[in-house]
Amino acid sequence: MHNTAAIVFRDGITRFVKVDKNELLMDAAQRHGVNLPVDCREGVCGTCRCLRESGKVDVEYIDEEALTEEEIAEGHVLACQTRLLSTNGSFYFDVDSSVCSVATEVHDATVSEVKQVSDAAAILEITLDDPTQALQYLPGQYARIEVPGTDEWRAYSFATSSVKDGKLRFLIRLLPSGVMSDYLRDRVAVGDAISLEAPLGAFYLREVQRPLLMVAGGTGLSAFLGMLEQLEEEGDCQKPIRLCYGVTQETDLSELDRLDRFTDTLPDFAYESIVMNASEAWKGKRGVVCDLFDLDFLAQPFDAYLCGPPPMIEASKHWLEARDVGDHQLFFEKFVSS
Repeated sequence: MHNTAAIVFRDGITRFVKVDKNELLMDAAQRHGVNLPVDCREGVCGTCRCLRESGKVDVEYIDEEALTEEEIAEGHVLACQTRLLSTNGSFYFDVDSSVCSVATEVHDATVSEVKQVSDAAAILEITLDDPTQALQYLPGQYARIEVPGTDEWRAYSFATSSVKDGKLRFLIRLLPSGVMSDYLRDRVAVGDAISLEAPLGAFYLREVQRPLLMVAGGTGLSAFLGMLEQLEEEGDCQKPIRLCYGVTQETDLSELDRLDRFTDTLPDFAYESIVMNASEAWKGKRGVVCDLFDLDFLAQPFDAYLCGPPPMIEASKHWLEARDVGDHQLFFEKFVSS
């Protein structure tokens, strides 16, 4: 039996390593070819420090010169002294992957389904060619996908919590003109060969210890679909979760059925949507996503996750900075449609 540790680097590249019973995280990583920074291996120098972001661990020894009491309280550990006790855990190392001899991985796949879910978005489903070539990721992370018939690659967040029956799904914005949009509109066919580089990104769901504010702009919703699906599958999240979902036009709204399902399956989840340039027929809320923020909800300590276009991210950050809200951590992913 073994557990699985996600090792996330500063540049967003992630490796998943199997950790045997009683095995140190450092030893498990090196056994998988991930050469983490290390010096003394005695818990004294602090070279192999990292931030435990999820999972239950046992730590043998940390010298007072290696980590302060405050850092330990925040979740910092030393890889040379840490054993993973839970089935899964994630650890963030503030170094680039290249320092640890880690490169990205490319997976071959085929297109298995394309479904337009709104005027401006489509679901792309792909199936890995080799189901034995394990692809793991943390919900919220993304893949770079090669557009078939071109040399262009585009980045998209995973719209599911994990690979299921060898399949992956992505929620993709359809632009009037764009290399991926043109492919999906004009020439995509089930069975097309397609490649992806994954997992990538430092935006992912951490261990839920406080209420969550999720802010999605357009197809930034994709990352949250994966996060919410993971919480649904784990079945033990009792913290309140509020999702604010903003789009440009009401015809851009997508995957509302899935969001409705989460309101039934998660103990305390609710979402609202808002449209910036709504038609006269629109009966819902009008404005920008910040107009949905609830000061009463945000008066308590919380964690905020933002995913969407840069103007939305910046506006949300400024809104939170300008108000008297509770203590919070902010995680965000900006993307530019292309």
